[in-house]
Amino acid sequence: MNALPVLQTRISYSFTQPALLQQALTHRSFSAINNERLEFLGDSVLNFIIAHQLFNLFPHLPEGDLSRLRAKMVREASLAEIATELNLGDSLKLGEGELKSAGWRRPSILADALEAIVGAVYLDGGFDAAQQVVAFLYRDKLQTIDPKAIDKDAKSQLQEYLQSKKMDLPEYQVVSIEGEAHAQTFTVQCFIKKLKLTTTGVGTSRRVAEQQAAKLAMDEIQS
Repeated sequence: MNALPVLQTRISYSFTQPALLQQALTHRSFSAINNERLEFLGDSVLNFIIAHQLFNLFPHLPEGDLSRLRAKMVREASLAEIATELNLGDSLKLGEGELKSAGWRRPSILADALEAIVGAVYLDGGFDAAQQVVAFLYRDKLQTIDPKAIDKDAKSQLQEYLQSKKMDLPEYQVVSIEGEAHAQTFTVQCFIKKLKLTTTGVGTSRRVAEQQAAKLAMDEIQS
C-alpha cells in the first residue's frame, strides 16, 4: 500500500507491524477484518493520554474543567480535523457504498480511523509510542488551548461529554407546564438512555428547565 509510508511520516511513527496500520485504515464496509476493535482500544488510550497531558499542563485546573477540556479535545470534530490535516481520507479502505457517498470525508469515519491508528500504535509500540504520537498529533491544540474559553452552558457540556463517549445525545421532555401564561413554571426531564439516567429540571421557561436538568445530569455523571 503506497500510502502507508507517507502516512507514517505524517504521524511521526514507523510501524514494525504494518498490517496493524492497514487494519486501522479499513472500514467495516470494506472487510470483516476492520478497524472497529482498534478504534475501541484507541478511544480509551487517547482519552487517558489527553487526560494526562491536560493534568500536567494545567496543575491548578479543577476536575470539572479538565473533563470539559478533554471532551473538547477528543470529540468527533477535533479528531476529524486532525485526520483531515493528515489527509487520512486518501488512505482509507472503504466499501463501494461509502465510496459513492464520499465516506472518506465523513467526520465520523475519519474520527474513528484516527482513534484506530492510536490503538494500532499502542499495540505495535506500547504506551510510550502511543503517547508520543498523540503528543505529536495534538501539539498545536495543546499549545493553543485556552481553559478560559471552555465555559459552556450545561446542555453544551453534557452534549460534548456524551459525544466524546460515543453515546447518543440526551432526550428532553416537558413533563408539565403550570401557572398563568405570564408566570409559567416548566418541568423538564433529561433522559440519557445508555446511562439509564433521568434528571428533572424546573424553570420559568423550557430552556431554563432544560439547562437545570442537564446540569443535574452532568453532576450525576461526574460524582
